[in-house]
Parts: sequence; C-alpha cells; structure tokens
Amino acid sequence: MPDLILLNGPPGIGKSTLARLFADRHPGTLNLDVDQVRCLIGGWQQDFQSAGELVRPIVRSMAATHLAVGRNVIMPQFFDLDHEIADLRGLAEETGSSFREIVILDTKGRSLTRFTNRGSDENLPWHDQVRKIVDQGGGPLLLEAMYDALVAGLSRRPSATLIHSTHGAIEETYAALTDALAPS
Repeated sequence: MPDLILLNGPPGIGKSTLARLFADRHPGTLNLDVDQVRCLIGGWQQDFQSAGELVRPIVRSMAATHLAVGRNVIMPQFFDLDHEIADLRGLAEETGSSFREIVILDTKGRSLTRFTNRGSDENLPWHDQVRKIVDQGGGPLLLEAMYDALVAGLSRRPSATLIHSTHGAIEETYAALTDALAPS
C-alpha cells in the first residue's frame, strides 16, 4: 500500500530538504513540493497567492496519479487548516493509500530564527517570495501565529507524528523521519 506523506511544519524548518532526501533515498517516490510546482505557473513571481490557487488541483491530480500506480508521495508543505489535511487524508483513501502526517518542529523561537536566517537558494526560488509575504503579513508576528496554529491543530489530529528538528542536524532529523515512517 503506498503512502501519502505530509511533511508539515513551520516555514524554514527543513521540510523541503527532508523531502528531497527521502525521495532520493526511496526511488520511485514523488517529491511533490507544492512550491516547486507553483513555479511552473507563468507569472507566479508577480502573484504568488493566485498561482497557489491554480496549482492546488494540479498537485492533487499528480498525487492521485502517482498513488494509484502504487508509488509513495511525500509532500513538504505547511498546513494548519484541518480541512486541507482532511482533503489529503481523503485523497489517500480514494486511492487505497495510507496517509501519514509528520510534523517537524523546533521551539517557536528557534523556528523563527531558522526562517529569518534562511538564505536564498537558487534551487528554491520561492523562498524570496515567501519572505516578502511574511514581511507584508507582519513578519515575526505572522510566523508566531502560524506556529501556534500548527501546534494547536495537533490536539485535533492525534494520528500526526511529531519530530523534533535541530538546526543543522539534517541526518539526525532524517533518521527520526524514517523511524516514524517504519512499519510498526
């Protein structure tokens, strides 16, 4: 049975890095990074939010297609709304797949610092766009609210698995991810 794995967590926590590692080390896994797909929509730099609305059904279709042929999908994306996560869970059920939500967290203060100190990455061109959106939305106050909403939602999603991430400890965090996904 294939897995639909949601790698959830605050911006800058390392979701994309972990998803790339997982896909690289598990051939056939689709690393379905929503922001990478968003960058395929013309004009995404000028209207990041609208491109996001356009890309959601595309991403859902990509995941469904990949899961339907028996392959895993890992999706690094911040989700704090229950209905978004329920939609992914429903997609897994529709395709006969299992759904796993892995939430990657550090302390709130360190999470904010990690986002703030995250540099530009030519392989991840949306980072600068996300930084602008965060700055326009209140900067640290927005990041704190996102963190708090994510943590509050965990009480409503007891099946979510929490993994602690320490800045710079990529292999250790990756090992915790693979342990969390190992069959019980």
